[in-house]
Formats: sequence, structure tokens, C-alpha cells
Amino acid sequence: MLTYAARRAALAVLVVWAVSLAVFVLLRVLPGDPALTGLGAGATAEAVARARAELGLDDPLPLQYGRWIADLVRLDLGASMLDGVSVTAEVGRRLPVTVELLVLTMVWTVTLGIPAGVFAARRRGTPPDGAIRLGAVVGLAIPSFWVATLVLMLPQQWWGYAPPLDGAVGLFEDPLANLRQFLPPSFVLAAAPAATVARLTRTTLLEVLGADFVRTARAKGLAEHMVVTRHALPNAMIPVATLLGLQAGALLGGTIIAEQVFNLGGLGQYLLRAILQQDVAVAQTLVLGFAAAAVFLNLAVDLSYGWLDPRVRRP
Repeated sequence: MLTYAARRAALAVLVVWAVSLAVFVLLRVLPGDPALTGLGAGATAEAVARARAELGLDDPLPLQYGRWIADLVRLDLGASMLDGVSVTAEVGRRLPVTVELLVLTMVWTVTLGIPAGVFAARRRGTPPDGAIRLGAVVGLAIPSFWVATLVLMLPQQWWGYAPPLDGAVGLFEDPLANLRQFLPPSFVLAAAPAATVARLTRTTLLEVLGADFVRTARAKGLAEHMVVTRHALPNAMIPVATLLGLQAGALLGGTIIAEQVFNLGGLGQYLLRAILQQDVAVAQTLVLGFAAAAVFLNLAVDLSYGWLDPRVRRP
């Protein structure tokens, strides 16, 4: 197990390093000049040249990359090229927003996806099964930004209600107002993952329900709900748990849309603003951070799956 974990960890570190190179290069080949963006269109050539020198943009690319990586190793995230605000301070302020959004999204995903998949599997071939499968297809097909628009517009149109859009309120500061803000966007983000979890839960549970040990449990006279919850469902959850880990990594990108539409002020909205304003120092750090989080979430899934199923540890 240790060899398996070490091999997976080394691969994860290599992937993060490759992502850092790709992010660094791509942000510098994009059209535009961060110094000019920060000074404004009316800046003189001398002012732009002076700003580029102060920001280190005229240094050779290998030197810029080495300086950035060295700062990251020291946990120094640098400062914005536009307003000089510390990236570390902004990340500390915005990180709880994104984390809460992701946690609530995963709660929606589990509470909607797994029960729906179990219900559909137990009623295979019936109208409820067909309705759940159709709903899962719709959930996967509809873009999240369109669902977010409907979540904002329809309650306003029908009941005159809209969730607060004036910045995130802390959970411990005002729990009710916090949930009013975070439940709608987390539901929007959970639509597609819950649909995927429901489909996979149904498929894997149907396979397990046909296994010999399940037939033996039924032959012993166990009630059907006991057969499903105590014997079939735990075995069906191994691939579902793997999918949930992968979905958590994928949702990191989805927070950008939800935070922007609902004006939550999290890391996703911060990253989008940095990209649009060509704030390279902020954008490269946040993109790498999102990518590293996704990579290490996948690593955690790999390690947990290797622990649950010894066959995947074999070379």
C-alpha cells in the first residue's frame, strides 16, 4: 500500500508542476499588457515601461517562473498587479465562501443522487424509474448558468422573492441569511453531479442486487429493505464514492459561474475578475491552486479506492 501511495503521490506532484508551467506560459502569451491595463489606456509609453520594470515583466521568463515558484514554496502568494492588495489576504477572506459552497453542493449531490438511484433501482422498469432516469438526463443536459438564471428569475416572477445578492454573509454571523444565499447556488451546482450519481447508483445497485449473496440474503427471509441497505448498498457504493471524489474536484471550476451569478465573492469570482483584468499575479496563483486541489482530491480518491479494492494496487 505504501508503494502504491508513493507512486500516486509522485505522479500528482508531477502533474501539478506541469500545470504550473502551462498556466505560467499561457497567461503570458495572451494578448494585452498587465502594466497598461493597470495604468489605463491613457498611460504614456514611459509610464508603462516603468510599471513593467517594477512588476518584473521585463525579466526573462525562466527568472519570472523561478521567482513565482520560490514565493509559493515560502507560502507567499504575492500581490495584485493592479491594486497591490495581498493575494494571501484576499484568499483568506474568500476561501470560506468557496469551501461552504462546495460542501453544500456535495450535500445536495449525495442527498438527491443516492436516494434517487436506490429508488429507481428498486422499482426497475416502472414509471418512477423512467421519471428518475429522464430527470437525470435533463439534469446532465441543461447548462448550469441557465439553471442559475431560472433559479433567480422564476421565484422573483412567481412569488416576488430573490436570494440576497449583496455579498456573502458569514454562517456564524447570520445562519439564516447565509443559507438563503448559499442554498440556491449550491443546488444549481449540484444538478448535474446529482444526476450522474443517481444514474451510477442505479446501475451499480442493479448489478449487486443480482449477485449470489443477495439472493442468499433473500432466501434467509430478510426483509427487502434490509437486503438493500445492509447487503447490497454498501457494495454498490464503492464506485459511487469514487465518483463523488472526482465530482468534488470538477466542481471547483463550477464555482466560478455560481459565485459570479449570485455575487458571493468567493475564489471563483476573484479568479474570473483577475483573468478579465489581466492580473497575472492573481490569476496564475489561483488557477494553480484550483488545479492542485483537483489533483490532490483525485489522489485522495485513488488512495481510498486502493484501500477498498486491493486489486488496483497491483502494478
